[in-house]
Amino acid sequence: MRFWWVNQNQTFQQETEGGYLWSPKRNSNGRINAFYEFMREVAPGDAVFSFQGTYIRAIGIARSSAYESPKPPEFGRAGPNWSNIGWRVDVHFIFLNNQIRPADFMHQLGPALPERYSPLQAIGRGNQGVYLTRVSPQLAAVLVSLIGREARDLVAQIGMMAEKEGEHQRDTAVGLVQWEEHLLQKVHDDETIPVTEKEAVILARRGQGKFKEAVLKIEPRCRITKVDRIEHLRASHIRPWRDCEDHRQRLDGENGFLLTPSIDHLFDRGFISFENNGELLVSPAAHRQSLNRMGVETERRLNVGAFNEGQKHYLDYHRGTVFLQAQVYV
Repeated sequence: MRFWWVNQNQTFQQETEGGYLWSPKRNSNGRINAFYEFMREVAPGDAVFSFQGTYIRAIGIARSSAYESPKPPEFGRAGPNWSNIGWRVDVHFIFLNNQIRPADFMHQLGPALPERYSPLQAIGRGNQGVYLTRVSPQLAAVLVSLIGREARDLVAQIGMMAEKEGEHQRDTAVGLVQWEEHLLQKVHDDETIPVTEKEAVILARRGQGKFKEAVLKIEPRCRITKVDRIEHLRASHIRPWRDCEDHRQRLDGENGFLLTPSIDHLFDRGFISFENNGELLVSPAAHRQSLNRMGVETERRLNVGAFNEGQKHYLDYHRGTVFLQAQVYV
């Protein structure tokens, strides 16, 4: 279990009532924002301190890893410069009876604050521009002590759930499923797309049809498990179907690998990726015991072989936009 701090002044009500965190992927100028990047490393079972209006109002339990999701419509005019597609993490929030005001306890909190990416100023106010940031075990211990018994009981409960493997794993990514179904329906209803192309584009989302045939001309087997029986393989998009700029990308054979269903899931959700030289990357948000059981050896370096230039181009996008690892120096 890891600890996080979220500043929710603009979207506190929407996020706590809806049971999620949501952030854009980048700043409005396209630059990396560390406090959005941290969304990529949250894992089920992590604890989140919710800060709003100078008080810690609640503690949340992460129920999912981050996944791509449109800006929630309930945000309304909040964040007018935010992009339409961002990161979402499903969270169960528990409101606290003892909602502490950090500014009243800076003599205790100050020594535990980090030099980089601190959620608080020295006077105890929230740092402007911070959305989500990491909380060290030392700072978490001070916060839990100040909140008191209800926080201690909650953290202990989360810890016991973590020991009983899988009990806190609720990673359904409902928002992602709903979004993709919406995009599929838009394709289905678009009368400007010829019927044969429409069928190919819809089947491509499921890793089948013409897209799979195109990938098969480049990829003979699953890069990780080495399974080469076509009936056991899916054509997995490198740049996800949902993120493609047009139908050409959705049907481009270079935008795909042949993967077994479990590996396809890991790759599509960003739990694994690849360097251009073929080295396997494993997300810090991934549950490594599960990956090992699924055929991904996480205890040693694995190289899956060379990629062509088209695949490398799409992999750049996957590492930068899908892979669940914060691209910031910590």
